[in-house]
Amino acid sequence: MTTSKTALIIGASRGLGLGLVQRLHEDGWKVVATVRDPAKAKDLAALPDVQVETLEMNSGEQIDALQQRLQGQVFDLLFVNAGVMGPGDQNAERAKLADVGDLFLTNAVSPIRVAQRLAPQLRDRHSVLAFMSSILGCVAIPDGSEMCLYKASKAALNSMINSYVTLQQPSYTVLAMHPGWVKTDMGGENAEIDVLTSTRGMRDQINANAGKGGLHFINYKGETLVW
Repeated sequence: MTTSKTALIIGASRGLGLGLVQRLHEDGWKVVATVRDPAKAKDLAALPDVQVETLEMNSGEQIDALQQRLQGQVFDLLFVNAGVMGPGDQNAERAKLADVGDLFLTNAVSPIRVAQRLAPQLRDRHSVLAFMSSILGCVAIPDGSEMCLYKASKAALNSMINSYVTLQQPSYTVLAMHPGWVKTDMGGENAEIDVLTSTRGMRDQINANAGKGGLHFINYKGETLVW
């Protein structure tokens, strides 16, 4: 069913970001999608009426430039999806400053910086600001210890989201979303669900939570997760 809703998806060249754009596009949303390299986003570019923008999320200058290009546009959804797994060797003894710095900047700090710059363009209290989190960001869950640096970066993201909500006190809904264990380049072929299942679920949760307000840490099924 065609709607007049608009979305800005940060990090949409492949995987879950691309899947989210596809699900919203199928539902008639007008979508603006960012990628680091448009030349590597052919599947995204093939979607009609999707506005593709270039953004390296860790660059303040590029965020400023995107904000200028999108000036005057309003959105019902801002979904910050971009993130990285980090170094292949996640043993703390062998961690390198550059690798850990890039991991935490990309996964925890830059998503909040994007929200601070672009969330003011959300339409009203029925809008949704969503971050791609992970159940591995829950410090009470021991799973995934072999990815301890990635886990720590997602826990840091959850903490940063909490701080953002406390400081900004937005009227719109804020979601920290766990997409499930998904068959993507990051999730691997042994994952439990495919991109279609995950992104359909996340789309449904975005629609279900619009207008509720508050901060919610949930999975793609809408189940509440512990921080």
